[in-house]
Amino acid sequence: MKMETIEQAGTVGDVIAHYLAEIGVTTLFGVISIHNMPILDAIARQGRMRFVPARGEAGAMNMADAYARVSGGLGVCLTSTGTAAANAAGAQSEALTAGAPVLHITTQVDLAYADRDRAAIHDVPRQPEMLRGLSKAVYRMWDANGAIGTMAAAVSAALSAPTGPVSLEIPVDVQRTQAVPHGRIHQPVIQRPCAGDAVIDEMAALIETAKRPLIWLGGGARGASAEATELMRRGFGVVTSTNGRGTVSEQEPASLGAFNMTPEASALYESCDLMLVVGSRLRGNETRNNAMALPRPLLQIDADASQGGRNYPVDIFAHGDAADTLRRLLDRLPDTLDTDPNLSFDIARARAQAEGTMRDMLGPYRVVADTLSETVSAGGHVWVRDVTIANSTFGNRYVRVTHPRQGVHALGGGIGQGVSMGIGAALAGGSDAKAVTLLGDGGTMLGIAEMITAVEEKAPLVYVLMNDQAYGVIQNIQDAQYDSRRHYSALAAPDFAQFCASIGMPHRRVTDVAGFAGALDNALSAEGPQLVEVDMCTIGPFASAFSGPPAGAAGNKEPA
Repeated sequence: MKMETIEQAGTVGDVIAHYLAEIGVTTLFGVISIHNMPILDAIARQGRMRFVPARGEAGAMNMADAYARVSGGLGVCLTSTGTAAANAAGAQSEALTAGAPVLHITTQVDLAYADRDRAAIHDVPRQPEMLRGLSKAVYRMWDANGAIGTMAAAVSAALSAPTGPVSLEIPVDVQRTQAVPHGRIHQPVIQRPCAGDAVIDEMAALIETAKRPLIWLGGGARGASAEATELMRRGFGVVTSTNGRGTVSEQEPASLGAFNMTPEASALYESCDLMLVVGSRLRGNETRNNAMALPRPLLQIDADASQGGRNYPVDIFAHGDAADTLRRLLDRLPDTLDTDPNLSFDIARARAQAEGTMRDMLGPYRVVADTLSETVSAGGHVWVRDVTIANSTFGNRYVRVTHPRQGVHALGGGIGQGVSMGIGAALAGGSDAKAVTLLGDGGTMLGIAEMITAVEEKAPLVYVLMNDQAYGVIQNIQDAQYDSRRHYSALAAPDFAQFCASIGMPHRRVTDVAGFAGALDNALSAEGPQLVEVDMCTIGPFASAFSGPPAGAAGNKEPA
């Protein structure tokens, strides 16, 4: 690597662009503003990274979030100060929920006016407090002297376990300041907690006595795919949260996937004599608000010490990095555990029964679900989902994924993020894979402007838009709990064919499920973004209406 000094690079804006490129960032997302122009001008002049101009800061943050989840590296979002930083808040809360390693570079007014409530334009005196509520950590770059150190600290924090979005404020006058000399740029140091040997010894001793052990894999285990798969090979059964899907391939017969709180799952848990939870919060919407019985003894591994026993009392807790802790656990275990040889068969049967029940619920849309599952699994496409009825029924568990970077969904339950997530996932997925992105019409209208970004960037993705011209799940809840009083849930939607024509995005409408497979194949074989609209008003309803959690009950029928 050629030695380059900041003196040669010019301003702090030049240093920021140079630093990001040197540590391997290739793609950034954001919206240009007077307050971030010194950075973006440097990015354009240096020509080493791709900047994706989103239509709004929320979309840019969702793109950076999905990019991080699919690439396994750092997502970078660039916003302006004040209102612009706040525009990204909902999307950043999603990244925080998912633990996505995102660097949010935002700005501040000139240092002389920052935090003083002096009515400088774009000033929000409590911006740092807002960012602290949405971030794993918050930093400010005070001057040119601290440019490299502050960048290194922010990036390291985002990538260190437990990962999460980190906000970095850089006042506009600091961006324009002449840089100070500095030497070689080094890769950020990633910190990972290391579990003690004694606790791993205790876990190994219990595991060796188990006959029907299960491992529950959450989003924090996605970096431990090889280790988790090896545990399965030695005799463990596998179940995952929706965020941990694909950590072990869902094509494996010993994987229940995310069918984690069906009656079949509950019966399986009753038959098992140990569960190891790795990198999962055991969220309420996947455990019937923590009322679902789990096997005992219950062991837990997590990089966040505060998660130990938070939702379920555990017998042993190991505070450590998932991959490192599992690797050291494997070193203590025999090559083949003395487990029930029927365990994988029982898991495969439980999954098949749960899938059969789900297919009965889908009615005509079982054709859509089967086609998407076969296409995603066989083609290795990224599977992106917004919150919509189709995802709450089949998208979150029925469409099989085979590796931990293949699935992206709105984990926090907010609608309207899928349009942008599809773009970030598509640009991170490589040249052969596309991002198959499941949307509803209600959510689409929250992010529809970013479809223009998809066209402009020639993003390799296919939007599958399930259009019932309503907030469908709200209407189902109104039918089930409010005597069918359907207030405020009907939607006036655009003609998506005309909209797509106006922005140059090819559009296909499916009015009979028999035509869905052909429409999807044609869209996948074409260049750039495509939209396949499934006309649910013509096709008809699902066989069983999904109406969310029963009123006053402890848990959901299915997690969103």
